[in-house]
Amino acid sequence: MANYEELAALVLEAIKEGGYLNKDLSSIPVGISNRHIHLSQADLETLFGAGYQLTKTKDLSQPMQYACKETLIIAGPKGAIEKVRILGPARSESQVEILQADCFKLGITAPVRLSGDLQGTPGVTLIGPKGSILLTKGLVIAQRHIHMSLEDAKNFEVNDGDRVTIQIDGLRGGTYSNVVIRATNTSALEFHIDTEEANAMALTSSSKITILK
Repeated sequence: MANYEELAALVLEAIKEGGYLNKDLSSIPVGISNRHIHLSQADLETLFGAGYQLTKTKDLSQPMQYACKETLIIAGPKGAIEKVRILGPARSESQVEILQADCFKLGITAPVRLSGDLQGTPGVTLIGPKGSILLTKGLVIAQRHIHMSLEDAKNFEVNDGDRVTIQIDGLRGGTYSNVVIRATNTSALEFHIDTEEANAMALTSSSKITILK
């Protein structure tokens, strides 16, 4: 007969397979992001010099993602925004994620998109210490979304690309629809939202959210 530890392990595995773990979306961490920049290596070297490597200051919640010491100026027809943080590592394409209010300051209308969905997006000028570059595309407002692993998606009974509605607790709480599920085998569980949308409902990293499918 199996010992207690073996039985406990079997029961835990059965619970996982039944999808009963992590069903409460209030257990999902909340990540609130300000405007930021992702750069290709080629654009990084244009802005900072040949062979330049980003300087990591802290790890982010998603595996292998990190905040950098380096910042840039982003500029549009009507104005500029200074000290916009770069996030690493370098990507295949440069991308600038701004807030809705930034569109008025820059004089550019940016669409709401998921990260990496850059087709048909406007460009913006980036100014660094060693040069500047005019991106032909890549300026977006981030679509709110939930990162999760494929196992998490199974437990929550959702699929990559699904759009769900969430309930946010608190006196200024409410619901947000069109929250996209981003499930991959390299993602960590976290709800991502920008500072404007978070402030509208007094959302903080300790807030509780519930999914309303």
